[in-house]
Amino acid sequence: MLVETTGIGTLLIILIMAVVTLVTRWGGVYIMSFIPIGYRVKQFIHAMSGSVLVAILAPMAVNGDNGARLALLTTAVTVLVLKKPLPAIAAGILVAALFRQL
Repeated sequence: MLVETTGIGTLLIILIMAVVTLVTRWGGVYIMSFIPIGYRVKQFIHAMSGSVLVAILAPMAVNGDNGARLALLTTAVTVLVLKKPLPAIAAGILVAALFRQL
């Protein structure tokens, strides 16, 4: 299937992507409404969220530039010290921006 990326084609692509995103998100919630949330399911959900995070960050640590590595290190140290993820993420973004600016 070929969709033109000019004019109405771009809007069509965005609309299709939005519908697919909504269906997968709502579908997951719908399916999980039939599964009782017990101890093992909670463990699975917590482990899965951590593995997704590692899957996103590991390639950046291996293939990224020094700014990305410094940002990951800053974020890790900050979250270990402060025990809060939001300031750690902000610190990582700030360090990456400053490193790349210089």
